[in-house]
Amino acid sequence: MNKKSPKMKNKINIRIMLAVSIAIFATLLLTTVVYYRIFQREVMESLAGYAHMLEETGVFYQKSVDIQPKEENVRITVVNSNGDVVYDSKEAIDKLDNHKERPEISEAFQKGEGRTIRMSATINQSNFYYAVKMKNGNVLRVAKETENIFSVFFSAFPLIIVIAFFLFLFCFLLGHYLTKSLLSPIEQMAGNLDHLEQVSAYKELYPFIDLIRAQHEDIVKGAKMRQEFTANVSHELKTPLTAISGYSELIENKMTNGEETIRFASEIHRSSKRLLTLINDIINLSELDATVGVELDMEEVELYSICENCINMLEPAAMKHGVQLHLAGQKRIINANRDMMEELVYNLCDNAIRYNRDGGNLWVKVGQELLIADDGIGISKEYQERIFERFFRVDKSRSKKTGGTGLGLAIVKHIVELHKAEILVDSEEGKGTRITIRFGK
Repeated sequence: MNKKSPKMKNKINIRIMLAVSIAIFATLLLTTVVYYRIFQREVMESLAGYAHMLEETGVFYQKSVDIQPKEENVRITVVNSNGDVVYDSKEAIDKLDNHKERPEISEAFQKGEGRTIRMSATINQSNFYYAVKMKNGNVLRVAKETENIFSVFFSAFPLIIVIAFFLFLFCFLLGHYLTKSLLSPIEQMAGNLDHLEQVSAYKELYPFIDLIRAQHEDIVKGAKMRQEFTANVSHELKTPLTAISGYSELIENKMTNGEETIRFASEIHRSSKRLLTLINDIINLSELDATVGVELDMEEVELYSICENCINMLEPAAMKHGVQLHLAGQKRIINANRDMMEELVYNLCDNAIRYNRDGGNLWVKVGQELLIADDGIGISKEYQERIFERFFRVDKSRSKKTGGTGLGLAIVKHIVELHKAEILVDSEEGKGTRITIRFGK
């Protein structure tokens, strides 16, 4: 963050100043246009007042008129009903063409008054015209030549440049300060993620800080879990591999008799089965981890038939442990991933058989909820919240003896979460365990 911070500041400053430059230019341009509009209105009102004043004097009702405006750029023209010029303060009337089609004069004949603005032949000037119809039927027109908007803009250009420069300088300093104020707490966070509570920030940033804190804690927790998982996997794999290596070396070096060879081979077989089961569970768990945030392949699954198939599959293992299997309930259709549901039911039933007692029972009931219960060794209250942790075992010696990997319930918990279901555990040491899974409607 510290290496990228200057670049980020520069980018923000450049974008701010670009926006400021556009805003300043647009504001000055708009101000010029507004000013010119006001100027136009004032000129036209001035001409209208002047024309009405001349009309009220009655001087243009006389046969001979000779009036010269005080302002050099003001021109007075009188036009009769035929459009002929009968008086003009600037030009000889015999040199002027018919004015009846001039917009302001035509409008004055029709409505009593007319006004217009026309560009002169020289682009730097504009002509303002106001015409009023007199009582004798003639039209009195007053015209004034002024600078157009381009002339106004260019005449004010040096002042505009000075104003724009100081505005730009002010905005640059302000933008630099604001950018620094904006990024300072973020830089503090980047350099001190473990102590975000010490970051002094503006109130709008607190939700962002809380989110960063939560994400950082999740990342740290996830890293710690991965580290523990790696250590546990290494340890769990090492145990059966050591046994396989040791027993096979004894057999290879002919250091065993016939009975010992058979016993060691049996131990190698048991350890290899445990190793395969452990690898299988690790692969399953890794695949489940990879599905987080990914849409599952869901379908309508009939839960009772899945439980029935699982019971049939686990019957030999149940007989070996002296456990009686019981299936009850009714057909229940749920929207789920079939493979995951089969894995979930199998792990729960297999776990209930492994941690049962000789002559014990396993009940599987399918209804609105899935219930899997046993009357085995049970789980003490202090361990019930931890049974879904990876590699956690209540009775480690019994787990290894029965071939448990400590990952079965972790897989179950993961599948339940992926299906947005709920799992409840009710257990008492020495009396058995009830696990209930509630699926969404």
